[in-house]
Amino acid sequence: MGSQIKELNNNITPLEMSSDLSDILPRVLIVSRRSVRKNKFVDFVGEYHLDLIVNYGAVPVIIPRVSGVNTLLRSFEPIHGVLLCEGEDIDPSLYKGELDQPSDLSPQELEEIKNLHASDTAIDREKDSIELSLAKLCLERNIPYLGICRGSQVLNVACGGTLYQDVEKELSKNVNKQESESNNTNDNNKVMHIDYDNYDDHRHVVKLVKDTPLNEWFKDSLDEEKMEIWVNSYHHQGVKKLAQRFVPMAFSPDGLIEGFYDPDAYNPEEGKFIMGLQFHPERMRKPDSEEFDYPGCPSAYQEFVKAVIAYQKKLTNCSTTVTKQLKVDQELEKKRKVIARSFSLARNLYATGHEMDSKEESELEAGAEFLKSNTALSLQQENRLKQMGATVRNANSYIKKLKLNEERQTVARNVMGKMSVEQLSDLMSFYHMMGQICSEVLETKLSRVVPDGFTSNQ
Repeated sequence: MGSQIKELNNNITPLEMSSDLSDILPRVLIVSRRSVRKNKFVDFVGEYHLDLIVNYGAVPVIIPRVSGVNTLLRSFEPIHGVLLCEGEDIDPSLYKGELDQPSDLSPQELEEIKNLHASDTAIDREKDSIELSLAKLCLERNIPYLGICRGSQVLNVACGGTLYQDVEKELSKNVNKQESESNNTNDNNKVMHIDYDNYDDHRHVVKLVKDTPLNEWFKDSLDEEKMEIWVNSYHHQGVKKLAQRFVPMAFSPDGLIEGFYDPDAYNPEEGKFIMGLQFHPERMRKPDSEEFDYPGCPSAYQEFVKAVIAYQKKLTNCSTTVTKQLKVDQELEKKRKVIARSFSLARNLYATGHEMDSKEESELEAGAEFLKSNTALSLQQENRLKQMGATVRNANSYIKKLKLNEERQTVARNVMGKMSVEQLSDLMSFYHMMGQICSEVLETKLSRVVPDGFTSNQ
């Protein structure tokens, strides 16, 4: 067995042996889409998304669309970026709040939509829960986020925005109404956002907004007057009310927002990137070629990964700083072992009640002397450490607290058992956020009060 372990260790690569986080590529989480193949569910993610993430220097980590995964997202840490891209329609109940006007769609029209877009209208609430949880996590921690197509809709909903249940029927009604009121009929305002028979080659025009990232990426391909590019899209829903924190970057002729971002959370060099694109830049390639329609097509992925890499460096630098501050020197480690041994002896003496021998007494005295030189213990407390164990002198009180905590946990579990998945997800996100804040404040305090070369994390 020993020789086998030695042989295994010899075969480990330098990357596997490394414990330096800076050697590890940043991780981008992507939620899969579920389909059926050979009577079984299969999860998948489009190859273009994965290729671009890898090519620009990050590692895609696929989160399978499996029941319960939304409660296990912390198991996928560290998270350096999130890319959400494809999937079915989002459950309308997640964005149709009291302030939102109901759609003008009749039951007959809703049935028509269901039949026409059967593969998309089959709502996947589990995927909704997973992706909304991830989006909210990114917003809370400022983790870089790129949403493509459905991913942009998830981002808008996570921030309080709403969606058209069907762009063609709802938005075209508004366009027709405006045209009739102005006595103007303009076919150029009508847009086909989805073409089932021409998935990859379908294009429609969008107009870019000046002084936005999209404008910057495609500036070499733009006519300064028209500010237009032709994009690939494959969707029947879209942004209706844009969440307040976002700024539009592109519009289609029918008025649909085709891209948006948070200007206060956009600086890839500093690890900031929150953006949604309704169209598919990754699919905008020339026929029978991998060449992009425009040089700016892959820029969203390139800048996103740039932000992901910068975000990872920030986390690594923070972790490294704290680790260096808490590094133990050998002399202090010896003292720590003395006091740890003393407390262990005191606890055993108190539990068993046997008398001390000279060796045990000397070890307790050494521990007490260390405490005396480093803390403000009274003489009475030092004597108790020697005789019965300071760590357990309040054992009865401690046991009572444990029982009280158990009762509280039982009550909490009963209450949470009645909560919905969405409510539990929101609650979990809140406490995770509070934990992050506590951790950041603790690190700040430690950097001020803990001298170099000291730690208790042993």
